[in-house]
Formats: sequence, C-alpha cells, structure tokens
Amino acid sequence: MAQLPERTVPDLTGYLTHAGHVLETQLSAALAEIGLTLRMQCVLRHALEAERTQIQIAELAYMDKTTMVVTVDALEEAGYAERKPAATDRRARVIAVTDAGAKIAAEGQKIVDRVHADVLNALATPQRKPFVDAITTLVDGPLSTPTTAQPVRRSRQRTS
Repeated sequence: MAQLPERTVPDLTGYLTHAGHVLETQLSAALAEIGLTLRMQCVLRHALEAERTQIQIAELAYMDKTTMVVTVDALEEAGYAERKPAATDRRARVIAVTDAGAKIAAEGQKIVDRVHADVLNALATPQRKPFVDAITTLVDGPLSTPTTAQPVRRSRQRTS
C-alpha cells in the first residue's frame, strides 16, 4: 500500500479554508437575523465606500457576474440599493445605496464586528494583535494576488 507523504509544514490551506468557511457560516447566520446575506452586506459596504460599478464590486467581493446580479436584484427589491448611471460616464451603471440600505449596512457592520470580536476573543489577549498583524502581513504580501493558472497550450491534433 502506498504511504501518505509526511508533512514538513502545517497545512495552511486546510486551516485557512476551514476557518474561512466556518467564519462565513457564522456571519451568514448572524446577518440573517436582520434579513441580510453576507454577500448583500459586502455589496452594500463596497458601494458605500465609493461610486463603483457592479463589475467593480463583484471583483472586490470575489463574486461572479451571475451571483452579483442576483445579489443586487435582492438589494433593489428590499429597497437597499439601486442601479444608477455613473456621474462620470453615463453609459456605466453604479450601485447606489439608499438611506434604508445605509441604515441596514450599519446594522450589518455591527453584527460583523461582533462576530469578528467573538472569534478574536477566543485567543488570549496578548495573542490577538500578533495574530491580526500576521494574517494582515500575509494578505497584504504573499497572499495578496491569486495566481492564475496559464492554460496548457496543446498542439493541433491531426485529423485523418
């Protein structure tokens, strides 16, 4: 029987993937209490930061176009956002947050902050800042940009 290769460093992918998944489920459950999804909160937050198009927000939020459209449709239906022409380019459409959307986004941010604080509070006080500093260093440095796999170029197949 083949042997499992020995690990020489901790499984960062496993740890970070698991932690991210669990944190997303906790955030989703908490935001559901006010009728928001995590994606809705994320879109509202990015739209409040600056005038941005749907495509720009989708990139910032790591959403595909279809998910973004569904999310913005839900925000519009709830009265939290609307698509409007951009101030600088009338052909472009931006996501504008309504007053009700800004209010719910503020409530959502309090929830997000509470969930994040609960997670950090699981660490001893002296561990919190170094942990946040370390993860920030990784995200701002070697984990800042995804690597895109280049497709393998195949030679043309001959047909008979």
